[in-house]
Amino acid sequence: MNDKPRSSAPLSERLRDIKLIESALVRAVQQALLRHKQAGNPIATSQDGQVIWIAPENIHLGPER
Repeated sequence: MNDKPRSSAPLSERLRDIKLIESALVRAVQQALLRHKQAGNPIATSQDGQVIWIAPENIHLGPER
């Protein structure tokens, strides 16, 4: 994982770039889901106000953006 900023723009400008932030969040969630799936760990989510566990084999990774 590369934590180095990909832009030379000042942080204040990058924080105003909503698309950049959304993209970073999508990538982070995809990476976390992939790690859980690869490690054989379930993930917790909510459905109809209840906590449910999703088995690793049922974790579906969406397309990367």
